[in-house]
Amino acid sequence: MMEQPQLKVQYMKVAVFSDVQGNLPAMEVAVEHILDWNPDLVIMAGDLVNRGPSSRACLELFDALRREQGWLPIVGNHEAWVLRCGQERPLDALDAAMRRFADLTFWQIAEVEEALLDWPDHISFHADAEDSWVHVTHGSMAGHRAGISARTTDQDLRGRLPEDVSLFVGAHTHKPLQRRLGRTGILNVGSVGSPFDDDVRASYGRLELRGGRWQTHIVRLPYDRARAERDFVESGFIEQGGPLVKIIFEEWRQARVLLASWHRRYGEAVRSGAITLEGAVTEFLRSL
Repeated sequence: MMEQPQLKVQYMKVAVFSDVQGNLPAMEVAVEHILDWNPDLVIMAGDLVNRGPSSRACLELFDALRREQGWLPIVGNHEAWVLRCGQERPLDALDAAMRRFADLTFWQIAEVEEALLDWPDHISFHADAEDSWVHVTHGSMAGHRAGISARTTDQDLRGRLPEDVSLFVGAHTHKPLQRRLGRTGILNVGSVGSPFDDDVRASYGRLELRGGRWQTHIVRLPYDRARAERDFVESGFIEQGGPLVKIIFEEWRQARVLLASWHRRYGEAVRSGAITLEGAVTEFLRSL
């Protein structure tokens, strides 16, 4: 894990967004909304790319905001995975088929991949008071994929939160959430590009320091989903991204988790050769 940068600042308003997942129409609406709010600090908390058709355009838009507006990035599991796909060949034909959408994403961004290199895992900052520390990461202290949800027990939370912070901000689950553990506030900012809480609108988080305490708010934004659907189809992402991208598209369309259920039901059968990958995807989608 990279050493986290620490920013000792006087900021009063902070915006945190995450999990754009290559959805440009949703990102453009979120960016416009954030710019109109005019926060002192903006953090993109990972998974800007992959799972959607417009990863390069999203990366180029964020990189411009980073250079021109000072917006800060955090690496997510999808940035790490896509870069790994660019460095390591698939293990076999099945692995190649299952990760084809990630390889397609790498091919999209290969010419500009330096724009997402050396992103930190964590960012910490505080405002005027020493007890106003905020810690932001993609998942939690347990890793990129260990997000915090409503089902995370208090006991498990203690292994996922840093010590002595006023507010912890994460994402990864695609489900916005506000809760507390003792004196620590917890904010999951959800997903800009592919929410999983049955609400198709983009989400991001706002932080405001009022009276020495951080107040948090989850913002939900409608966007042009017809345009986003056309992007999936007309870009060739569904046609070229392999069988699993059909489930990913359905996750985006329904705003709920599906791929994890597919893996539980069919993963072992596909790996053992009892059913083809394409057959398992078709059967699963027919069962929805």
